[in-house]
Amino acid sequence: MIEWSDEGALLATRPFGETSVIIEVFSAHHGRHAGVVRGGTSRKVAPILQPGAQLSVTWKARLDSHLGSFTVEPVRSRAAVAMGDRLALAGLNAVCAILAHVLPEREEHAPLYERTIALLDLLGQSDVWPLAYLRWEQVLLDEMGFGMDLSACAVRGVNEELIYVSPKSGRAVSREGAGEWADRMLPLPPVLAGQGDAANTEIVTALGTTGYFIEHRLIKSLGDRPMPVARARLIAAIGRLG
Repeated sequence: MIEWSDEGALLATRPFGETSVIIEVFSAHHGRHAGVVRGGTSRKVAPILQPGAQLSVTWKARLDSHLGSFTVEPVRSRAAVAMGDRLALAGLNAVCAILAHVLPEREEHAPLYERTIALLDLLGQSDVWPLAYLRWEQVLLDEMGFGMDLSACAVRGVNEELIYVSPKSGRAVSREGAGEWADRMLPLPPVLAGQGDAANTEIVTALGTTGYFIEHRLIKSLGDRPMPVARARLIAAIGRLG
C-alpha cells in the first residue's frame, strides 16, 4: 500500500458511481493529483468539496499507477468569499480551470503552488486582485517553460522603448526594432514588465499578451485543447471594474 499526506487546493470534482466523486487537488509536494473520495456526495462531505477549498488530504493506493482514494479534511473554504463577489467567483473559477487544464499530473511545482495559494487568499480584494492575477499568469508561464524575456529588445539589444512582445520568441521588442513588423507584435504595457501598479484597462491589455502564450504556446503544446472559457469571463469581469 502506498500512502502520502499533503495540503492543497481543490481544482475540480466529477461524479464517480452513485455516492463517490473523483477530485483533482493541486498539492504542495505532489502537484495535480486525482483520487476518489468515497461518500463524496454525502451531506457531510459534499460542502467541503468546493472549488478552491484548501484541504488536508491523504492519498492511498495499492500501486502508484492506480487512481487511488483520498480522505479529506477541510483547512479553509473560499466559497463564501467567491459567492459574495462577482470578480472573486470569476477569478476562482479561472484559476482552477486553467490549472486543471495545463498542469502535468503528479508533477511537483512548488513555486507555482505557493503563488497560487497566495493569489487565492487575496480573493475578495478587488483593488489588488487583477494585478496579482496578472503576476500569477506570468509565473505560470515561467514554471511551464513558456516565460517571456522582457529585459531587452530581441532585435537591437537595447532596453529602451520596449513596447512590443514577439509572438514567436516571447522576447521584448523596441519601437524601432519592430519596424515594418509592428502590426504583428503583441503589446507590452509597462505593467507587464513589472513597472508598478496600473489601471485595470492596462492589466486587461497585459492579460491579452499573457493569454496569447497560454493559449498558443502552453495549451497548444498539450494537444488540441481550447482555452478554458472561465478565463474569458474573468477578463470581462476585470474590464468592468474600469
